[in-house]
Amino acid sequence: MSSNHKIEDSLREAIISQPDVILDDNDVMQALIAANERAMGGNIVDLRGIAMDRLETRLDRLEDTHRSVIAAAYENLAGTNQVHRAILRMLDPVEFETFLRDLGGDVAQIMRVDVVKLVLESAQSDNDAAVKRLGDVLSVAEPGFIDDYLTSGRGGNVRQVTLRGTQDSPASVYGDKAEWIRSEACLKLDFGDGRLPGLLILGSEDPHMFGPQQGTDLLGFFTGVFERIMRRWLS
Repeated sequence: MSSNHKIEDSLREAIISQPDVILDDNDVMQALIAANERAMGGNIVDLRGIAMDRLETRLDRLEDTHRSVIAAAYENLAGTNQVHRAILRMLDPVEFETFLRDLGGDVAQIMRVDVVKLVLESAQSDNDAAVKRLGDVLSVAEPGFIDDYLTSGRGGNVRQVTLRGTQDSPASVYGDKAEWIRSEACLKLDFGDGRLPGLLILGSEDPHMFGPQQGTDLLGFFTGVFERIMRRWLS
């Protein structure tokens, strides 16, 4: 082997036969570029190297964006499947009491929440035997309670879907689980002309489960389906 060779012949032949191995290895290419810059000295500006650095930075940003888009698409698909499964489960019961119990059971598990509460406004008291039997899920409130709850007593416009964190959840809604709830999705329900509204609340112990920065399209669809299911029961 000649003394002029700085690398072994076997390694040299491997590189010559498969140059793509070097070109595809980011760390090796970075080392080669750095060595070339050192060899040129500090008085020479390598415009090609600068251009390559900029292209590499753009490529890194593009890869980050690509990963973010894929993650968002996957999250959206998973959320869609979740909502569809919950809706199918709600369509199964043939009795209202079973429907309500499923809300606090299977539907809550599918939606990955800790509590599901259905609040119905009524001018009558909640002393009805059926209401008492289903108190874990169903509660009755006086007219005006829902808008007041959604706006925290400040009034103003009420949205169909409200996502927010919560610290002092009312026991009148969550019962003995109130102190554990840290975020909630509030779905205002329209049962049609001549009927008082309702409110479906999905409560979570995770403070990051629901927040105002999140999209509401899927939960808006879920709300529309739930309204229609409830109208059947109310009729």
